[in-house]
Amino acid sequence: MARRNIELLLLHNVEHIGIVGDVVRVRTGYARNYLVPMGLAELPTQERIAELQVDRETALAQVKARREAREGLIGRMDEVVLTLVRSCNAQGVLYGSVTQRDISDALIQVGYEGIDTRAVRLHQAIRRIGEYQVVIQFDKDLRVEIEVVVEPDQPLEEREEMEFDDEGELVEKPERKAATVEG
Repeated sequence: MARRNIELLLLHNVEHIGIVGDVVRVRTGYARNYLVPMGLAELPTQERIAELQVDRETALAQVKARREAREGLIGRMDEVVLTLVRSCNAQGVLYGSVTQRDISDALIQVGYEGIDTRAVRLHQAIRRIGEYQVVIQFDKDLRVEIEVVVEPDQPLEEREEMEFDDEGELVEKPERKAATVEG
């Protein structure tokens, strides 16, 4: 039976794995097929670990600076309400959808630099007009909820006889009968 994990020395920062100079345990297939061929890792030796110490200190400083910048960004985003205008049909269903990229681009456009698409956490794309709570998360402990308001580009026609539930399904209301007084 083959070994399931192998220890490697990281030569570069690898997201969700570690930073340069870390000795990490990864699956053998991940090491054999990605980390080693791409030049991101190698088998650890004491000499090589010592050589990478300066690079490691630089990487730690960069990680610390990025975290401080993200903490400041999270602090500024506490009460953000982002309004997006989109085309939709008369029932409020969007012709396209609002995705993570749309929200990320809109936040950057209004002055919140450093928010990439992966930081925007949507369970599914937004396909209707309305108000939505969207999580912006950088790390497990660096997260904030913002409100995203999707508005139509043209006024919707009011139809009292039709109503839609949260999934966009039509809910029909019973028709109101006019009361007549004879007399």
